[in-house]
Amino acid sequence: MNKTDLVADIAKKSGLTKVQSGNALEAVIGSITRALSKGETVQLIGFGSFTVAKRSARVGHNPRTGVELKIAAKKVPVFRPGQAMRAP
Repeated sequence: MNKTDLVADIAKKSGLTKVQSGNALEAVIGSITRALSKGETVQLIGFGSFTVAKRSARVGHNPRTGVELKIAAKKVPVFRPGQAMRAP
């Protein structure tokens, strides 16, 4: 399922138009993105939680040439599924 399919499914199940559903989806994604950029955790009970994790600096290798590369430390988003999302 891609974003267009998700918007269509939201519109069908909620009774909203596709434009309204698209706007609602963009608002949710934007809110989650802003919260994560501030370092906050977003918890959606039953669905899962979004957090920010720190990746330390490390040395990588170019697979084509074998040359060592320094990979800088960075923060990455992490999703942990809730109980309802886990497979039985």
